[in-house]
Amino acid sequence: MYPTLTDSGRYWLNRFSYLVKDPSPSDIVALKDPRDSTLEVKRIIAKPRQSVYLKGGQVYVDGKLLKEPYLLAKTPTYAYEKQADEFFCVGDDKFFVLGDNRNNSTDSRTFGTVPRQNILGKVIE
Repeated sequence: MYPTLTDSGRYWLNRFSYLVKDPSPSDIVALKDPRDSTLEVKRIIAKPRQSVYLKGGQVYVDGKLLKEPYLLAKTPTYAYEKQADEFFCVGDDKFFVLGDNRNNSTDSRTFGTVPRQNILGKVIE
């Protein structure tokens, strides 16, 4: 999650925050990887029933360019597959997540959308 979080930093996990409200885009969350249940820390980019389009190094949510002030300037976001662009539809009760270190992150581009039940809580700096 560099540059937002550092490896040696100490952070809190608020496991109660999502008992009263739903996770929101731009929240940093701890989650279980849907493939093997390992712990991951990622940023929510899109919520249920939204679309995500990765095109030319840019991220579009519901057709609008996503403003990402938390990334280093000019950080591109590319699809991991063979095609240059990729389109995702986020299903009911699922979320699309990305790491802030886009060139070295295993996230929804790899493991797909994350079920709500896999989100453990909100990470607090």
